[in-house]
Amino acid sequence: MSATTSPGTPPRVRLATMWLDGCSGCHMSLLDIDEALVAVAPRIEMVYGPLVDAQEFPENVDVTLIEGAVSNHDDLEHVRTARARSRLLVALGDCAVTSNVPSMRNRWPVKNLLETIYVAGTDTGRLVPTEGVPPLLKKSVPLHDIVKIDLHVPGCPPAAPVILFTLTALLDGHMPDFTDPCVVSKVRFG
Repeated sequence: MSATTSPGTPPRVRLATMWLDGCSGCHMSLLDIDEALVAVAPRIEMVYGPLVDAQEFPENVDVTLIEGAVSNHDDLEHVRTARARSRLLVALGDCAVTSNVPSMRNRWPVKNLLETIYVAGTDTGRLVPTEGVPPLLKKSVPLHDIVKIDLHVPGCPPAAPVILFTLTALLDGHMPDFTDPCVVSKVRFG
């Protein structure tokens, strides 16, 4: 892990989070670790995410937690950048692991989907937005369809204790053991 503290203190892990096509439930579950955040905070340097003001994904990230599926060209660019600049990439939640809810649109061609929503589905406007809107991919896909993922953490969203267990293991320098009896019943899809 990166040394980002002064001499005499343990190195802090450079942590990033990313929210792609999903509901932000995984980030809410991360915040639901409640008072454990106080114990985790001194061990991390939060370098990117919706809870941080950084505008560009930084270099040399130790761990990146990504929630959401890859559904548009911006998502594609963001996940590739995160992979290139992160030592460990974690697919956090069912949308990141399987493309879950975002993939419900996959049975319709993108053009038909957009015209149904923005043209046939409204009385005003009747125009598919293009300016400032990233083009959709043909299909919404899980992260591992695009880049190598080091760890999959299922759940919709993953339970706060599972996220804490995962984060603590990664901060301690090893992969979490989801067969651990304290966690196994909480690690599940849906």
